[in-house]
Amino acid sequence: MRFTFTPEQEAFRLDVRDFLEAEIQAGVFSTRCADLVQPGNREFSLKMAERGWIGLTWPREYGGQGRTYVEKYILMEELFRVQAPLGYHFAGDRQVGPALIHFGSDWQKEHFLPRIVRADEGTVFCLLFSEPEAGSDLAGITTKALKDGDYYVINGQKVWTSGAHQADHGWLLARTDLAPESNRYLSCSEFIVDMKTPGITIRPIVNMVGEHSFNEVFFDDVKIHRNYLVGRENQGFKQIMAQVDYERAGLERLMQNYPLFVQLKEYVQTLDKADGGAEYPTWARDQVAQLEIEYQIGRLLCYKTAWMIDQGATVSSQAAMCKAFCTQYEQRLNDAASRIVGPLSLIRRGSSWAPMRGDLAECLLYQPSYTIQGGSVEVLKNIIALRGLGLSR
Repeated sequence: MRFTFTPEQEAFRLDVRDFLEAEIQAGVFSTRCADLVQPGNREFSLKMAERGWIGLTWPREYGGQGRTYVEKYILMEELFRVQAPLGYHFAGDRQVGPALIHFGSDWQKEHFLPRIVRADEGTVFCLLFSEPEAGSDLAGITTKALKDGDYYVINGQKVWTSGAHQADHGWLLARTDLAPESNRYLSCSEFIVDMKTPGITIRPIVNMVGEHSFNEVFFDDVKIHRNYLVGRENQGFKQIMAQVDYERAGLERLMQNYPLFVQLKEYVQTLDKADGGAEYPTWARDQVAQLEIEYQIGRLLCYKTAWMIDQGATVSSQAAMCKAFCTQYEQRLNDAASRIVGPLSLIRRGSSWAPMRGDLAECLLYQPSYTIQGGSVEVLKNIIALRGLGLSR
């Protein structure tokens, strides 16, 4: 693995950075910490599509560019550095597209992939995985998909579904083998479902920040044609385990709060000689230095994963390592920032007293979710132990 980038890769980074700076100067978006992905802006996604930056690693036959995952991570690092509004195409680009390339039928690939790459209307996806009693343990889902001629009839409930209220399609995991003796790891299937299908009810969940990104989704006799079954029936759990690596290994798990880290460094520099010339406590600078060390470690872990994917290697334990380390780093970042700033860290956006534009207060409210969403840190450590180190249960 190279620890430096090629001249071509550095030129690509500068191209992306110049584009983003121009968008910020034009007022298209502003940098701020938020939930994992900023809300969608189709006009921004269309500009990315014009540059070939959606589906960057996908085969050219499906509208992709056939480029490397290292280049994909360079792109994502720059996008998350400024918290660009990726919500319109993010799920389709990160998870749905690669899953269809690996497991989708020819019709599904031809129908969905070029449209996702172009950021066409009707291509916003949400992920319908977690349930009230099955979050980290997806094999415990109870949502049912019963075959009825050429259709499957869906009944059940999903929860914590990001963006369901804005999505055109959902990527659904449901149980298709209900026999009591069935292996729960060999009884689930994946489907694409039109979110406007009769029988789907979406209820908002407002989080502690006061924002609506999560939802409950209810399925009452929802009919899905068999053409929308992805891959093989009852193989959905195996398929989804291959897909979550794309979710867990991304730089977004490291850089969700990157603007806060930039502001924290500026804050400590500003107060370095506050209070009549007395030096700001050295422990504050030590904390920031430690955070920089950990950030660079997380960055290397992610880029190593990208390099491994490019080499055709299996990255299950490596991806788990990335997410476990990076999400805990983000929690440590928030904790350190709140200790350095003190009580003012609790003041929300909109107050003239709020340090760091109020980003810190919002990050503290989001913080408990970091090590849960996309696989809890406890589950990830088990993956590292079992698959990475070969340890027994």
